[in-house]
Order: sequence, then structure tokens, then C-alpha cells
Amino acid sequence: MRRTAYAAFALALAAGCYSDRLTGRYDTTPEGDGVEADNAILEEAGRDEASQKERIEKLKKIAMADDIVYLLDAGDSISVSVYGHQDLSMTTKVSPDGCIGMPFLGQIKVGGHTIKDATETIRAGLEPYIKHPVVSITVNGVSSETVTIGGACAHPGLYNITDTSRVADLYAMAGGSAVRLFNGVETDAADLENSLFVREGEIVPLDFQKAVVGDPLHNIKLRKGDYAFIAQRMESSITICGEVTTPHKRLYEPGTGLIEVLTAAGWMKESHWSHVIIIRNGLSDPKMYKVDVDGILAGKCRNVLLKPNDIVYVPRDNLAEYNVFIRKLLPTAQLINLLTARFSTVTL
Repeated sequence: MRRTAYAAFALALAAGCYSDRLTGRYDTTPEGDGVEADNAILEEAGRDEASQKERIEKLKKIAMADDIVYLLDAGDSISVSVYGHQDLSMTTKVSPDGCIGMPFLGQIKVGGHTIKDATETIRAGLEPYIKHPVVSITVNGVSSETVTIGGACAHPGLYNITDTSRVADLYAMAGGSAVRLFNGVETDAADLENSLFVREGEIVPLDFQKAVVGDPLHNIKLRKGDYAFIAQRMESSITICGEVTTPHKRLYEPGTGLIEVLTAAGWMKESHWSHVIIIRNGLSDPKMYKVDVDGILAGKCRNVLLKPNDIVYVPRDNLAEYNVFIRKLLPTAQLINLLTARFSTVTL
């Protein structure tokens, strides 16, 4: 049966370490839990106190980081004033190649420079023509400091920011949650628990639910190039990635099992490890399960039924500890692309 979905989905895990006092090692295969002899789930691990502390420390480090010095860029509107020489004062926009035009000087490169450096460049250029020139630059409008928000917000798109803009401000600028009809009633479409925030290609482990209500730890300052993806509440999906033939994201249907999802992904590559990892339970309290696929295929264990928004990850090799596993898995380009992509059409 072919399945097609029409909405976008994002899920991210906060990178952290999982201590061996909760997880054991991957190079040994523990016995079943004794509760169900046919249970294919061999190990379960959740966020422990140490990894939660590491997450908080990472957010604190972001909050305490020095403010990035603003650099002029194409499209910015600036005013240049030369004291005592009104004929040289002007208001202009930085051209696409980062330049502005001035009398005596022609095209002056200011893009990529701080206001202080650009001011000094103009002052030095005017010195042969004016005795002791005094120059100042004022930024009237910034079009280069932008961030992007997508997904289940009312107005996704590109937004200008200032040096005081934060995550909650971006969410408000985008109009907050989009709406959807449920049983004839309009409800919020945003799923903040499973939303994603990316900076310089890395997932930032903030909690959107806390950020939008102003929690100072999670409501971090925005920087140029930041990307926020608001997950959609109506989505229920399964993401499968790692050592499979066709990594993809698919619509969840009740009764979907691990073997069916692996089959839809073209099965595991020869380089896969003997066990599969299922990552479950959202962003704030993720849990991971190690599954004995060989046991299922041999008829010794039940097929594991998946839940909405599970991530099925097929590792390449025998990873000794959960913290090593997490660092190798997150963030990866494959996973981020899958989590922010539309559903795949797959055939069972």
C-alpha cells in the first residue's frame, strides 16, 4: 500500500552524554528483562542527571557568550556624516558587492567590516582632501541580520533581527502557532515539544515550550543565520536512518512494526550492526531502546510495535557506550535533512 503525507515534521534530540551507570555497554548483549521472554528490546536508556546537567551547562554557555560584533553587509541602510562638510554627508545603502559611493573616494568597501573599521577607512581616505576629518556612521536599517522560521507557524519566512531579539520574539513575529481544524474547531497546529532550533549546523538543545514563555535559559538571543522549525501537531511519523538502503520519513499508522519499516527502507546494509536503536519520547526526555532484530527474524522475539514520532536508527558498528552513540549520531546531515523533510511515499 502506498502512503503519502502532506505535512512537515521536525524532531530533534538534545546532544548529551549518557553515563554507564544507566546503560551498560554495547559490546555485550544482556539477557532479556525477564518480564516477557519474547521481548526483543534488550536495553532502555533515558536522560540521566549528568546528561541533563550537561544540557543546562551548554545553554548557559550560549547565554553567557559574548555578543557578536555587528558587521555591515549588503542591503544595510547607513548614514555617513563628515563634521563641517555637509556636502559630503549622505544616506545610502550598501551595494550587493559591499560598497558605498562617496565624493573624492569613489567606491569604498564597507561590507564585512565593523562600523568602527568602516569609519576609519572613510576617515583615512578623506585625509588627503580635508584637514583632520571627523567621520561617523549610523546604521538606519539592517537587512542582512536575518533568521528563518518554518513549519507550523502562522507566517513562516525570513525575519530581520536586532541584537536583543530572542527565540520568543521570533515566534511572535511569525504570528505564533498556525491553526488547524479538528472536529470543526480551530486549534493550534504547533507542536513545540518536538520543534527544532539549529545554529551553524548544530541542534541547540533548547525547550521551545519554555522559550516561548520567556524562560531565560531557553529563550536565547538570536544570531544571524539561525533556523527554527516548528513541528506540526497533527503529524505522526516515523523516521528511519543510518545503515539502510533508503533513509526516509513515513506517515505513522497504528500497528506499524519495526520489521515493516526496515523492509520499506530497502532493508539494512551489510555494514549494519546486529542491533537497531529506537529513539522515542520527544525532546525534553528522550529514551533509547536497543532491539534484537536477529532475534525477531529467528522467531525468538516479537516484532516491536513502533509509536508515533519514533526514530529508528541502524548503527554502522558496535558502539561501546550510549554517549559515543549520541555523539556519532547527532547532529548528522542525514538525520537533520530527514527530520525537516516532507514525508516519503513508500511501498510495503
